Amino acid sequence: QVQLVESGGGSVQPGGSLRLSCEVSGIEFGRYRAGWHRQSPGQQREMVADILANGGTIYSDSVKGRFTIARDNARNTLLLQMNDLQPDATAVYYCRLDWGGTWGQGTQVTVSA
Repeated sequence: QVQLVESGGGSVQPGGSLRLSCEVSGIEFGRYRAGWHRQSPGQQREMVADILANGGTIYSDSVKGRFTIARDNARNTLLLQMNDLQPDATAVYYCRLDWGGTWGQGTQVTVSA
């Protein structure tokens, strides 16, 4: 059974940083494209960043230059380093694996003064 489990969310002040992790089990993670999405209350889920199996990356314009997506295939882990967080980043963050439309359960990120 393929499972994705996010961790690392929390509350920070504007300008702060957080590092999200997504542990992938039940599949050879390194073979698949993966990514991070987020959803704020009343809003649609939106793509934050994607990483291809070959390590290529794609970012939404709203996070480019501040967020970094990475993968550690040896540890079956997807990462998202988020710097200079602002209140509009407040959302539940989900990791996604391009295998059967698999999603994690989400982790809450709150940015407030």
